[in-house]
Amino acid sequence: MKIWLYRGAMALAVAFLILTVVNASWLAPTPQGNPKLIAHRGVAQLYDKEGVGRDTCTADRIEEPVHDYLENTLPSMAMTLQVGAQMIEVDIAPTSDGEIAVFHDWTLDCRTNGSGDTRDASMAELQALDAGYGYTADGGATFPFRGNPDNRIPTLEEALQVLSRRAIVFNFKSRDPAEADLLAEKLEASGRRVERMGDAFYGHPDVIARIREYYPDAWSWTAPELEECSRDYVAYGWTGYLPQSCRGRTLVVPLDKQWAFWGWPNRAIARMEAHGGRVLVIGPMDVENHPRGLALPEQLEEIPSTYNGYVWVEDIWTIGPALRPSADRRRADVRAGSEDALPARRARFGLD
Repeated sequence: MKIWLYRGAMALAVAFLILTVVNASWLAPTPQGNPKLIAHRGVAQLYDKEGVGRDTCTADRIEEPVHDYLENTLPSMAMTLQVGAQMIEVDIAPTSDGEIAVFHDWTLDCRTNGSGDTRDASMAELQALDAGYGYTADGGATFPFRGNPDNRIPTLEEALQVLSRRAIVFNFKSRDPAEADLLAEKLEASGRRVERMGDAFYGHPDVIARIREYYPDAWSWTAPELEECSRDYVAYGWTGYLPQSCRGRTLVVPLDKQWAFWGWPNRAIARMEAHGGRVLVIGPMDVENHPRGLALPEQLEEIPSTYNGYVWVEDIWTIGPALRPSADRRRADVRAGSEDALPARRARFGLD
């Protein structure tokens, strides 16, 4: 009996040693570089996401505005470059005349003074619309962004000119692989060196499979891939083995689940980098287990100081200057205006 107890104790000791050493973050090489912020839709108006579905209009539920920029517009993209983002995410939609518009919604009724399906309109028709028409923070009493000529739907070509020196994350809204063909055609025509620039793509698996034929070395992902990699890493990462689902793919780490990822952060980063993968930190999962980006400056403090991967950001206006306050990014205006909106946002996140 004593022999079996001894052997059991030794087995537990060895297992503990393996788990401790194999997954010790402090024993892994210190990651080189700084976090890289991805600005979701650029500098944008934030809104309460509670109860938001795929077709919910979000322009009529924005916070009280603290700046004048709207998502997916040229002024927003230009300002995103100034407030500290390394990448900017944009939404793309093909038009009826074979162009590509930078616009999020499937329909025009929510944000603009137009109506109908976005993809049924020509580029000229889209650019004639007021893309700030539907935004209101007070239930429709006022519409502060109406009538501004800068608030128009840009073409892909216009966006590429503004972002000629910054990496772009292209979001496909459709399941149609033909949209990947069209985007690749436009990118090639513009002379953009996608893989050299560090551009990325995400969307439906069928569309991403097609875009990978054009840019096999570019960063790309699908929602099922993200889920599979993160699930497998949590399940098997303790062994020191990086699951096949993570190799060359993306490991998503929610702020409130960092403790679940073996060897976090240094060891996990080293494993992913050794196999051509990337790590993406997002904000805490909401009550419906939906992902979202960082929206509060104090959330930056929850990211380990050695982390050098990507960070998905909802409010780059506030978080960019909070991470890199030394640069000239209109810091005083950013902080003063943003502080007015943060108490209500903290309450929504349960941080008040």
